[in-house]
Amino acid sequence: MKEWIEYAAVWVILKGLGVLPRPLARSFASGMMRFFYALLPRLRKTAEINLRIAFPDWSDDRRKKVIRGMLRNLGWMAAEFVRLPKYSKENIEETVALDGHENFLEGQRRGKGVLYLTGHIGAWELSSFAHALYGFPLHYMARRIDNPRIDALVNSYRCLPGNRPIFKNESARVMLKVLKDAGTIGILADQNTMPGEAVFVDFFGKQASTTTGIARVALHTDAAVVPGYAVWDESLGKYRLRFEPPIELIRTGDMERDVVENTQRFTKVIEDIIRKYPDQWVWVHRRWNTRPKGEPPVYDFS
Repeated sequence: MKEWIEYAAVWVILKGLGVLPRPLARSFASGMMRFFYALLPRLRKTAEINLRIAFPDWSDDRRKKVIRGMLRNLGWMAAEFVRLPKYSKENIEETVALDGHENFLEGQRRGKGVLYLTGHIGAWELSSFAHALYGFPLHYMARRIDNPRIDALVNSYRCLPGNRPIFKNESARVMLKVLKDAGTIGILADQNTMPGEAVFVDFFGKQASTTTGIARVALHTDAAVVPGYAVWDESLGKYRLRFEPPIELIRTGDMERDVVENTQRFTKVIEDIIRKYPDQWVWVHRRWNTRPKGEPPVYDFS
């Protein structure tokens, strides 16, 4: 019964928000984000700690401005997600403009597949969706939502333009096959990762536990690693889906050293993007939660 109630609530939100005009959907969703942020002290504390780590020289007012922008961005992204069924090959240019797409095509021309390196930046759900509508569908790494009905509903939206999920239990086998067929895999690489699947690398001047999966797969397959992200561009009045040049891999002959060095390189790219668009990243995520042995916790609250 609980699964059905949760599913019904999400279905009503998706469908209800989806019928609203875009400006109204954005305003409503942003208001909800502000409401939950005010309601949940854990989110506020996490965002404040993260911004002090990332930008220690900033004033409190500047950090608060970034938080307001983040909440607006999250609301806008939610409004875009519920509107995904409305987007098509014919109208996507009205909402998302390609920028630097030659960089993606360069990676694709190498013929070893593309690892689309991204993070929870801007409208991350819209970025892969729009790219598929532009004629470049991909597989995306995903964690299953605990409620299987909600999981199926959310992924049905994501898959409308031809994208396909790769879930953790099938990741290695499917990833290798996709890349062997010169396909593209989208990977969010900006989240705290549990020990055993991660190494500590520098992120905004502080060690952060970061997935090694991207580096290991890239080194094993020689797939091109191409950073991509969709950020709101006020001057365009639409999202700009930007692709950076493929990241050249470091190869020293020492596999474990190469994994660490390339993971650091990928993480630095993500950091540089966040520095350019700080109000379009999720500062409420506990990015520095896992600590090296002997270090005190960063988030010392429940």
